[in-house]
Amino acid sequence: MNRLISQLALAGVISTTGASALAAEFVFKDPKGDDKGPGAYTYPTDAVYTKGSFDLVEAKFEEDGDAIKVTVELNAKIEDPWDSKAWGGNGFSTQMVFIFLDLDHKAGSGHTDGLAGLNIQFAPESAWDKALIISPQGSTRVQSEVNGKAASVKGDIVLPTSVKAQGKKLVARFPKSKIGALTGTTGYQVVVQSNEGFPDKTDLLTRKVNEYGGQHRFGGGSDFDCDPHAIDVLAGKAKGEAGEAQAQYTMLGTFKCDAAGKGTRATLQMVYPEG
Repeated sequence: MNRLISQLALAGVISTTGASALAAEFVFKDPKGDDKGPGAYTYPTDAVYTKGSFDLVEAKFEEDGDAIKVTVELNAKIEDPWDSKAWGGNGFSTQMVFIFLDLDHKAGSGHTDGLAGLNIQFAPESAWDKALIISPQGSTRVQSEVNGKAASVKGDIVLPTSVKAQGKKLVARFPKSKIGALTGTTGYQVVVQSNEGFPDKTDLLTRKVNEYGGQHRFGGGSDFDCDPHAIDVLAGKAKGEAGEAQAQYTMLGTFKCDAAGKGTRATLQMVYPEG
């Protein structure tokens, strides 16, 4: 009997490198102050883009009945300066979060190109199978954008059934039937961006990064459209250690641009709870 109890305890509580898990719960940490993309990005100058509002601090994934509950914590209170609910939104304005999941951890299986407007790709061994989107825009607008700008992978893009802002956290519920179970071998990547209500014709509601920032543009990147439009991501073992900031800068800094605006995308890796 004692041996059986011990086995059940081991099955119920799993200690992993880079994440903690209780049953089907995985928590990833990210160091504060690394919301600089490859290391030099700056926020737009308008006051609505408050300090820390794109700085990823923690991402939690939980199985909750028939849903996957995702909680993304940032380093600032989440505000709604543009009154999103007046235009069918979700109660916040400037943040946009893309979550990529590798469900099988098999090279050659899944997608290596990121979504339109992010200017990222994934290493073959970190190819994504599902992409979850947390947006202040209503689901009708987001689905329309997906249909027009990510048609080839829209079957693997999952929108939430509910989204809400709570202090510094965005809480979204996604249908588990469209994702599957979360396990220690699932790969996770969280990309923090900014909601753009009037995006470029090729961008999926994402805000551009330019060489010089402006009222509604991030700075510190390139005016050629090959720099990563990602402000903060998970890196290293996702334990929130200071060295993971440099790991992020290095990973997002793998892009190359030439004078013609052509080049290679920054290559991202997933974080796997079991290493």
